[in-house]
Amino acid sequence: MSGFSLEKTQWGIHDMFVLHDVQRGRRVCVAQRGANLVSLEQTIDGVTHALIDGYRDADELERSPSSRSAIMAPFANRIAEARYTFDGKTYDMQPGVEAQRGIRHGFVRTLDFDVASQHADTHGARMTFSTSVIRPGTFPGYPFAIDLAVTYVLDASGLSLMVSMRNVGNESAPCFFGWHPYFRFDGTELDTWELQVPAAKLVRTSPELIPLAGEEAFLPIEQAPKELDFRHSRPIGSVKIDCAFADLAHDADGRVRTRLRDPASGLRISMWQERGVVLVFTADTVSRDVRRAVAMEPMESMSNAFNRADCADAIRLEPGVERVFRCGVEIDRA
Repeated sequence: MSGFSLEKTQWGIHDMFVLHDVQRGRRVCVAQRGANLVSLEQTIDGVTHALIDGYRDADELERSPSSRSAIMAPFANRIAEARYTFDGKTYDMQPGVEAQRGIRHGFVRTLDFDVASQHADTHGARMTFSTSVIRPGTFPGYPFAIDLAVTYVLDASGLSLMVSMRNVGNESAPCFFGWHPYFRFDGTELDTWELQVPAAKLVRTSPELIPLAGEEAFLPIEQAPKELDFRHSRPIGSVKIDCAFADLAHDADGRVRTRLRDPASGLRISMWQERGVVLVFTADTVSRDVRRAVAMEPMESMSNAFNRADCADAIRLEPGVERVFRCGVEIDRA
C-alpha cells in the first residue's frame, strides 16, 4: 500500500488533522488550536516510535504548558521587560504592570486557526492553517496587522513547515517566526542521545536568558565552554542546555541541519531550517517529564530581536510585503 492520506478527527473539543504516509510508516497529528503539532510517529519493523513530546491530551493543549510545538509569532522567545522600540516609538506589551518579567513566544499558541486548505494525493499530504487575528487593538503593545499562514507538508522527505507572514497594515511592522518542538526517543535516556549543532557561535545571555548587548552576545564556539560545543555529533551527557546558536553552517542543499540521534536504535532526527538561529533546550525546567526530550527550535531571529539593532533588518516587514520561513524534520537511521 502506498500514498498519503489526510483525515479530520476530534481530540476533546478540538479538531485534529491526521496526515499519514502509509509507505514509510509516518503519521502526523496537527491540532487546529495553535496549529500545533501534537505528534510525529515513525513505524519501523512493526514498532511505532513517538518522536515528538507533544501535549498528552486536549486539556494540556488548552493550557499549553512549556509551549510544546508552539507556533511562535509575531515574535519568538523573549522580549525583555515586555517593552521594545520600533521606528523611534516605544511599545509596552504589559501596560500597567510594574515588575515586568518579560513576554515570550508570541500570541497565537492558544488561538484556533482557520483551515485554509487541505489536500492529499500520491505525492504528499498538505494542510494550511491561517489566522488574521493579529490586528491593531487586539494585543497590547502590538498595533500592527499581520496575516499568518502555517502549512504542514508530509511527503517522501519528511515533515516540512512553510510559514508566511504578510503585513496587511499601512505601516512597517516588526515580526519574525519561531517553532518550539520537543523531540524524543522512547526507551532510552537523554544523556545517551547524540547532538550535532553546526554553529560557529554561541549566543550569550543574561541570567534572564536575554542575549547580551551588541557583539557581546556572540561568542565563537571555540571559546565557549567545551560542553556546549556540538559541531561534531556527540552524546549530550549530563550537560544542561538552554541557549541559542548562531552563524549556522549550511549543507550543500542550502539547509541548516541540527541533528539528534539515538545510538540504541540508530534513529536520527534532523531539524532543518533555511536561515536564522537555533535554540537547543534539554527540558530541565519544564513542568512535567523533566529531561525527557530535547527542544530544537528554529527561529528567524534571536530572542529579544525587537530590541536589537543587529536584528532590525531581519524583523522589519513593510506594508504589503510577505516573508516566508521554511523548516522541517527529516527522519532516518544512521
